[in-house]
Amino acid sequence: MAMEIATLGGGCFWCTEAVFQQLKGVQAVESGYTGGHVENPVYEQICEGTTGHAEVVRLTFDPAVVSYREILEVFFTIHDPTTLNRQGNDVGTQYRSVIYFHSPEQQDTAKHVISEMANVWDAPIVTELSPAETYYKAENYHQNYFRMNPMQGYCAFIVAPKVSKFRKTFSEKIRGDMR
Repeated sequence: MAMEIATLGGGCFWCTEAVFQQLKGVQAVESGYTGGHVENPVYEQICEGTTGHAEVVRLTFDPAVVSYREILEVFFTIHDPTTLNRQGNDVGTQYRSVIYFHSPEQQDTAKHVISEMANVWDAPIVTELSPAETYYKAENYHQNYFRMNPMQGYCAFIVAPKVSKFRKTFSEKIRGDMR
């Protein structure tokens, strides 16, 4: 079976990248930007919140090992899909909760999972569901950020707890080389 792509925005891409790098069946995780109106944006522009882009991760995954549905279940566990344009102290449209679907099947699955998640969260789900748009890879220093900088303040206090929550909640889905 061919590899598939998933593109997800759940706040800061350092957090989502760190979690999905550990998920069994995910072959590659790349941090980047999508959903905006500026060509070839750079991080400083994204931080200003004026380009319309979201910080996202682009996953390449093997659907024979991990389904798109399972990826979305992890996604909704590791971020708060009820806060509009915000994740914790990260505020702005660049931190919005968004699923960029790459096929009608992904769109349908995402609609179902969002509907189911509405029963889990105490507030309304504000996760956007949009067709995949032009994607731009983030600068190299953003790639593998948590792996390279685990003791950096944001990583230690924000990213690490999300990784721990994932590892506890989905222990059976952790890649063998990450145990």
